Amino acid sequence: MNIADVFRGVCMGLADSVPGVSGGTIAFLLGIYEQFVTSVNDFLLGSVKDRIAALPFLIKLGFGWACGFLVCAVLLAELFDAHIYELSSLFLGFTLLAIPIVIFEEKEVLRGRYHWILFTLLGVLAVPVMLHFNGMFGSVDLTALTFGLGVLLFISGALAVSVMIIPGISGSTLLLILGLYVPLISAVSAFLHFEFVYFPALFVFGLGVICGLAFCTKIIRVCYKRFRPQLMYLVIGLLIGSLYAIARGAETLSTPLPALGFETFSPVFFLIGAAVMVLLQWLKVRADKKCQQAE
Repeated sequence: MNIADVFRGVCMGLADSVPGVSGGTIAFLLGIYEQFVTSVNDFLLGSVKDRIAALPFLIKLGFGWACGFLVCAVLLAELFDAHIYELSSLFLGFTLLAIPIVIFEEKEVLRGRYHWILFTLLGVLAVPVMLHFNGMFGSVDLTALTFGLGVLLFISGALAVSVMIIPGISGSTLLLILGLYVPLISAVSAFLHFEFVYFPALFVFGLGVICGLAFCTKIIRVCYKRFRPQLMYLVIGLLIGSLYAIARGAETLSTPLPALGFETFSPVFFLIGAAVMVLLQWLKVRADKKCQQAE
């Protein structure tokens, strides 16, 4: 088994489990984004030959993703209420450092196309607009699945995975905005501790994820090839806007707390998050140099 692909999957799973940058961003930073999107699209919508060809890479990546996501989900469920400000500072570090990295990686695509900066403004504004929906569904009890809750979970799953694949904000950030992040992350942790009462809600959410995955990968492939400058400017805007959503994460707890401020901000955790992003970028640059030398 190619350990490198498993490691990349772990990094993507860790990113997808926390509000901030998406697994798609991590795939982008690690240089496997096009392969990832193409493989998912081929496996879900391609021919039998395409599916067989995509399967080995997706198995390795998926195994790593599951390990990273589940381990992080269990830890976050235990830490989120007690250490929300430290975690928010950590997520800010991830996201803030991702912005210059994306700009650096896509400088050739962005240069000379500054008129598309309108998409950055749209991305920045999109997050505060979405935050107006926070709490509109009231308290969510995932142990009692109703028809309305099922529809909400299905749509949320489809939207979250769509956002998750695009380099930019994570699906967890979207769930945080909708007030579903803490209930879902707690449900995943409880299910892993054999509390199967959460299974129906998680199953419906998972169906939404699968449907969203099949629908959005094809669109993203087209956008990535034909509208890459616009997509990258939008990604930068979404990353900037997500800083606001992360800072207000404490307001989405079951017992809401004030948003992150200067007095509750943790520089240590922020620097840890920033260091992780720098490390990932260093690994990508190192891998690119090895590939160039091999050629």
